[in-house]
Amino acid sequence: MELPELSATAIAKGYRAKEFSAVDVTRTHLSRIEKENKELNAFLEVFDDALEEAKKADARLATGDASLLTGIPIAVKDNILIKGRIASAGSKMLGSHVAAYDATAVARLKTAGALFLGRTNMDEFAMGSSTEHSAYGPARNPYDHSRVPGGSSGGSAAAVAARLAPLGLGSETCGSIRQPSSLCGLVGLKPTYGEVSRYGLIAMGSSLDQIGPMARTVADTQMLFAAIRGEDPNDGTTLPDSSGESVQSKKIGIPRSFIKDAAPDVVQNFETKMRTLAAKGYELVDIEFPSAPYGLPAYYIIMPAEVSTNLARFDGMRYGLHVPAKNLLEEYELSRAEGFGPETKRRIILGAYVLSSGYYDAYYRKATALRGVIAEDLKRIFDTVSYIATPTTPGPAFRIGEKGDPVSMYLEDIFSAPANLTGIPAISVPGGFVEREGNALPIGVQFMSPKRTEGALFSIARDLLGEDE
Repeated sequence: MELPELSATAIAKGYRAKEFSAVDVTRTHLSRIEKENKELNAFLEVFDDALEEAKKADARLATGDASLLTGIPIAVKDNILIKGRIASAGSKMLGSHVAAYDATAVARLKTAGALFLGRTNMDEFAMGSSTEHSAYGPARNPYDHSRVPGGSSGGSAAAVAARLAPLGLGSETCGSIRQPSSLCGLVGLKPTYGEVSRYGLIAMGSSLDQIGPMARTVADTQMLFAAIRGEDPNDGTTLPDSSGESVQSKKIGIPRSFIKDAAPDVVQNFETKMRTLAAKGYELVDIEFPSAPYGLPAYYIIMPAEVSTNLARFDGMRYGLHVPAKNLLEEYELSRAEGFGPETKRRIILGAYVLSSGYYDAYYRKATALRGVIAEDLKRIFDTVSYIATPTTPGPAFRIGEKGDPVSMYLEDIFSAPANLTGIPAISVPGGFVEREGNALPIGVQFMSPKRTEGALFSIARDLLGEDE
């Protein structure tokens, strides 16, 4: 098997068997990036020191003092800071911003000896479901270059699916790991809120954001998650170190009234996958999740409010794009007008509106209350089942430019919102293919479970895919 086809776990085994070196693996992936990336636009920058870092990894492997991630190439989303590297968050506003420190997740991967191939394309400031809203052009789906890879972590998803990297690091505020994982045929995990430090992640919605792993196998996803998780004194929202919680049963709750509006062939594939799990000893239970459809409207009030606050710091004065003008106010206006793209502006304006006097109670306070209702619904459901299963997305990858109406784009996140609003973990697992215009396109199955039960999600994902422990 060619090196780019190998999983990260298989590469780690190959290193220890001395079948190939980290230099071999890195050089092969760099060659593939050079060949494929011009069309895919998955990487915004490929790091010039990758081969030098691979030599260091080989030296570490030779001493026997190496982790499973030593010498494993990783693609990193452009909103996760790597010291000394540009971190633009897919925006002109930060096009020349060089990170002054490492994100905690990056620092932990460096300690493990992982190799950073480069930074990947994304929707500007993580605002989007397609990676069409990047200031540097859209990324493309490896299964059909006329279609989106999903977003906002679309660059990382496309890179891993196209074998440009075995592992990808993404972030999500509402499905931005799970949704592109689904559209690109990957395993993608949204961890419990606080399980992975947000220190060094350029903030979009601080009560929603999480860094998480993307890979082609469950084992690889779990390995990357294990390396980045854990308490961090730099992030007061991280949870105490723990081996995680367990679930009580093999019962899967299916909210059929919630998923009925997904594409018919997506629902059909989903039901087939549920029967696969039933044959392996899981019990399927129909459940009511009445607040689920309201998760997306609540999200699109809470998230813009946090965006409006977080992006207020980008004023062209302290760092980021600066456009000279005749007075201070005009400099603010011109810098923000030129630095931000249309979708970012839309969300800033919406956030300022829902937080303004006279509208705070009408919108933001009600959305926050609804967030609590969704959490209570989930608590009630998890008293009777261990998992909730849905399709990851309503349909497969759509064509670039197809969803010009913002609302139709936002509806792509319909199955993602409950997990982000309530902080529970969720995983997207490859769920087969559906055909569109003669092309077979991947779709995903999503599982949600109670807080800190990521281990249970990896277990059910393995059972669905038939992957060994």
